Amino acid sequence: MDNAASGGNGRGKRMRIHYQTRKQLWCLLFIAPQLVLFLLFTLYPIIMSYVYAFFDWSGFGRLDDYVGLDNFKETLYDPIFWNAFGNSLSFMLYVVVIQVPLALLMALLLNAQWFKGKTVYRVIYFLPVVTTTAVVGLVMRFIFGAYKGLVNEVLMRLGLLSAPVDFLGSIDTAFFIVVLVGIWKSFGMKLIYWLAAIQSLPKDVFEAAKIDGAGPLQMLRYITVPLLLPVGSVILLMSAVNALHVFDLVKAMTDGGPAFKTDMVDVYIYRYAFSGSGEARVGFASA
Repeated sequence: MDNAASGGNGRGKRMRIHYQTRKQLWCLLFIAPQLVLFLLFTLYPIIMSYVYAFFDWSGFGRLDDYVGLDNFKETLYDPIFWNAFGNSLSFMLYVVVIQVPLALLMALLLNAQWFKGKTVYRVIYFLPVVTTTAVVGLVMRFIFGAYKGLVNEVLMRLGLLSAPVDFLGSIDTAFFIVVLVGIWKSFGMKLIYWLAAIQSLPKDVFEAAKIDGAGPLQMLRYITVPLLLPVGSVILLMSAVNALHVFDLVKAMTDGGPAFKTDMVDVYIYRYAFSGSGEARVGFASA
């Protein structure tokens, strides 16, 4: 009898192991396509970019022209690279400093109970986020264009300009126009982040503070802001990382001009890897 019970337990254990094994195999089967695509189009290019950086390679042919650290040295001594690096850093700082607190203020406004039409405003602010960035850049070229551009037409009709101004072709205005469009383009995403954070705050804390006689400004200063700090640090980090990659917007609007005033690191890399004058330099771009 004991042998029969132990035999039954053994069969049950084997069946459970068999079931778990089949379940794991099915999970692996569904993950496999994504894993293969990740290995081929993400991990492999990342690894090979480190290899290419040590070669003078155009993207075609064999890797036989080993140059060691020459590509890195050329990058470090290239003033155009440091100009692009400075522009990327400046763009990131402008976007983060202006966009993050402004999105927080707008989120607080849209979260207020007395504010009407919240859904409409949320949709309006989020529409630029889901719009293709390259298309936005092309449209902005026409809006800020020197000839028959919307901004010039409006300013001239108002008598604020006597002649059209090439906003994207001037070294005095091009960078700030790109910053302005960049802030507008991703503003809705930061707004959604802040709204989600605000709506997740415990309501009983605010009710207790209201009973104790705290006003809206006091609750904002002593409750809302301190509770949002952990989430705010994540939003700040995400905003900084995203703002460092503005290739499609800059490429479509100014292509790094005028006189490299809006040149960014991503555009600088692309110029050498794919669209440089003469033979492409994939090895240098990888470095």
